[in-house]
Amino acid sequence: MDKNQKDKYFKKVNTNISKYGYNTTYVMEKIGFTPFGYSTGIYENFNIPELIISGLPNGLTSTLVRNYTDKYKDGTVPLNKKIVGLIDIFPVYFVEVANEVLTEYVLSSIKYYDKRDYKYLQLIFPDLKGNFPNEKNYKYDQKIF
Repeated sequence: MDKNQKDKYFKKVNTNISKYGYNTTYVMEKIGFTPFGYSTGIYENFNIPELIISGLPNGLTSTLVRNYTDKYKDGTVPLNKKIVGLIDIFPVYFVEVANEVLTEYVLSSIKYYDKRDYKYLQLIFPDLKGNFPNEKNYKYDQKIF
């Protein structure tokens, strides 16, 4: 990505944050690489941690970020508990993730927040048989940060 493309991209990020309160960035899947998506702006505008999701397609990731923001904005997000109803397809968990672990992943947030504080949670979802990563027989390409 050249400088002009980066400037255009970050202008879009800032426009989305101004308009909607957050931006969702999605990094596409390629061979040997698990796709992921993450929010920027939620912490600042809705007083809840940013969200990162690994291993789901773009549309589903965007829906989950939107549902998360709508459900928990200005409230408390339950951590390390099975959540039913964030989306009607499957339950999820939210787990804390240290920002230092995400430095190669959440570049839009790093640039946006600059030296200001922000926090991240990871949304954890089950495999196709309903098993979560900490359960026996879990099989899915979800990077756990």
